[in-house]
Amino acid sequence: MRHEQRAPLIGARALQDFGAAPTTVGAPRRRSGCSRSRPPDRSWYQGTADTALTRVGAYRFDDPAGEVGIETLLVRSGGGPVHQVPLTYRGAPLPGADRWLVGNIDHSVLGKRWVYDGCADPVYVTALARAILAGAAQADEFIETDGRLERREPTMTVVSNAPSSDVEVGIGTVDHVTGDDPTLITTPTVVLAVLRRLDSVPVATDARLSGTWQGQPTPSPLAYVH
Repeated sequence: MRHEQRAPLIGARALQDFGAAPTTVGAPRRRSGCSRSRPPDRSWYQGTADTALTRVGAYRFDDPAGEVGIETLLVRSGGGPVHQVPLTYRGAPLPGADRWLVGNIDHSVLGKRWVYDGCADPVYVTALARAILAGAAQADEFIETDGRLERREPTMTVVSNAPSSDVEVGIGTVDHVTGDDPTLITTPTVVLAVLRRLDSVPVATDARLSGTWQGQPTPSPLAYVH
């Protein structure tokens, strides 16, 4: 697997700032033991190290195997643009992806988790491709309240312009990832583009994923087939 940038997306302490953690149904969240410094250092990031990150919204996908947590965060630094940060949460290191490791967190039930930039994780890339090409829906999140499971209202909604389909979308491996905006993800079957700053011009493509969130009622492009 060939990658262009070695720096982490964001420091792991930032995960604590805006509450990122894998969620197990009925299990509380807990973050600790983060291993990297806070400031973002990607070329596409617009913000300063001394400005706190604010969580704007988030959406999730399911891993059919139930092994990997998949969550995409929208964050902002001060009054700057909204940034899109795809993350995966794994119970063991992802081979060959050390340069894409964001940090480690501890979950109260699942234990130590390895947090990666999702763009380099085949599980995230497969889920994203299914959402764009087959209209796969975002995942619901459930929390336990007084012994009952309750669905948590999503903070944003994502939708593909492709019709919902049962067509199998196979990715296999991630062959190449750029660190630019958009981030280009090359696989044996498709090239996907993930927008990092969501203040760009609309994307004209027949296969794209868009989202709405508080303060953004008009669908904003998130990712597309390149």
